[in-house]
Amino acid sequence: MTVPDRMLRVDLSAERVRSDPVPEEWLARYVGGKGLGARYLYEMEPGVDPASPANRLAFVVGPLTGYLPGEPRYAAVTKSPLTGAFLDSYGGGSFAARLAGSLGDHLGVVIEGAADEPVVLSLSGGEATIEPASDLRGLDAAETDARFPDAAVACVGPAGEAGVRYATIASDGGDHHAGRGGAGAVMGSKGLKAVVARDRSPEVPAALRALRERSEEAFADSGAGRWLAAGDTLETVEFGHETGVLPTRGWQAREFDGAQGLGVERARERAAGRERPDAPVPGGFRVPAGDETESHDDGGSDTTVPRGGTPIALGSGLGIDDFDAVATLGGVCDRLGIDVISAGNAVAWAVRASDAGLIDPADHGVDGGLSFGDEAAARELIEEIAARSTPLGDALADGVADAAKRFGGTGMVPTVKGMELASYDPRGAATMALAFATGDRGGCHRRARPVETEAVADPGWSPAERAATVADEQDRRAALWCLVGDDFLAESFGPAAAAEWFAALGDERDPADLRLLGERVWTLTRLFNLREGFERRDDGLPEALTRGTGEGSETDEGGDDGLDPDAFEGLLDRYYAYRGWDREGRPTAQLLDRLGLADLPDSATPVGTAGAVPRVNGGGD
Repeated sequence: MTVPDRMLRVDLSAERVRSDPVPEEWLARYVGGKGLGARYLYEMEPGVDPASPANRLAFVVGPLTGYLPGEPRYAAVTKSPLTGAFLDSYGGGSFAARLAGSLGDHLGVVIEGAADEPVVLSLSGGEATIEPASDLRGLDAAETDARFPDAAVACVGPAGEAGVRYATIASDGGDHHAGRGGAGAVMGSKGLKAVVARDRSPEVPAALRALRERSEEAFADSGAGRWLAAGDTLETVEFGHETGVLPTRGWQAREFDGAQGLGVERARERAAGRERPDAPVPGGFRVPAGDETESHDDGGSDTTVPRGGTPIALGSGLGIDDFDAVATLGGVCDRLGIDVISAGNAVAWAVRASDAGLIDPADHGVDGGLSFGDEAAARELIEEIAARSTPLGDALADGVADAAKRFGGTGMVPTVKGMELASYDPRGAATMALAFATGDRGGCHRRARPVETEAVADPGWSPAERAATVADEQDRRAALWCLVGDDFLAESFGPAAAAEWFAALGDERDPADLRLLGERVWTLTRLFNLREGFERRDDGLPEALTRGTGEGSETDEGGDDGLDPDAFEGLLDRYYAYRGWDREGRPTAQLLDRLGLADLPDSATPVGTAGAVPRVNGGGD
């Protein structure tokens, strides 16, 4: 059985495509997905403008993509226009599986340059062709997808074309997204409207079928598998409310009275069905769509209720308790190709800034006022953001952090490295603050989720245990994203299982080395961010989290204390020491040597000169 070992290289400026072998050392050290994408990104010159032709955008799969249980995924890897940091964002659905089938003996495609007019990149039989696509300009995700009825499409909508810094790469007509951090804005800046995968997903080889069946059973029997089968993460809303970690009305409260109306039971009541109802892990609920959705050319009559981030960011976060209104807002974001988490936070910031007198929406071209609970006003502002059609929409299209620098209100909505926080308020689970702060792509809840243990079990971790918990989970997920697997597999798929899969492919891997994979790749992305100018202060606690919920607002519902900055700095010291980084957060030469990265840093990359003795990786099977 042949394991893919090549990479397609596309230069849109020169209209050139070539096929290169991936260096054997890179395959051994980084495998695919996140790791391999990060290694190609590190080859760029430091300081590249994310919107320039020099930035790279990689679509990367792993050697096990299409074979593993769970939802197939691909990694979109680039330098983020929202944060200026490393970005890996993951999309699922049919495009991920068909991408793997269309790449042949390639693990992905690395795209540089920029086209003068819109183009699509067509993939089939391991080859890529650049095709004109001016007729697709301005189409939304569903309309673009409908133009390719016999293929799977990953595309940008109007938000990506307009350079919204948190634009997504949408697939399956907007049902799935590589969402956070603005990979869609990079794609739009390159004039690349869509990547089209024309071949079917790869057949599962006979040597893997029994292994896949066992892995599916283990996945379905895991806590994550049972949770997904029951509610497809919609239970996150009620979980957050019940445990006091649900961001509400622009981070002014941590509980939402309307949470039950946004959760899994309401979805079941409204559902017209579910995607993939016979699959081992059922897909998203689908609900009847409004007239506007039905009016599009894709022929669809319902819309997907995405996973828990949407009813949090567009529901509790905006004070909207109507399930259908939240589903409609999510559908608007999906078609425009805009990240629901950043969009919801942007609207929430605008409401709070308006309440505080920092902005007057009327002065910025927004009709009517802004208030929490107003779905129509939220929709209007989201559409203005996606088109950059008003001064306020244009400002918010650059992210909350930039808007707050311009107008004031930096302590209203928390951001890390310029990325808006998602899903959980760490004032109710302090270890989650460390996970947010140290995320390599910014304020991301998917790098590590200690909240799910801390908020329920209150384990009483010591600072050292908290630091180790976050670092170990970050490493486990980084390793899984090199494969590229559904991140919910992390609970049931460790180094020993991965080594068994590789052996079935004829690629013998030592489980001990696979244990180091995640730590190695996490260290690589840290080196990239350090080279781009990030420092310890960028791992700091957002100002908004040092205040109690509701402080300075007429809607104070709690008045509880914020997080202690001094205690957080001590926790960050523990985290750095556990990772073998110095006090400024720079990996030491000793650590780089242990991970096989001693020859990697260039002269522009800071390397630590002192630090704790690096640990033996704590991640288990």
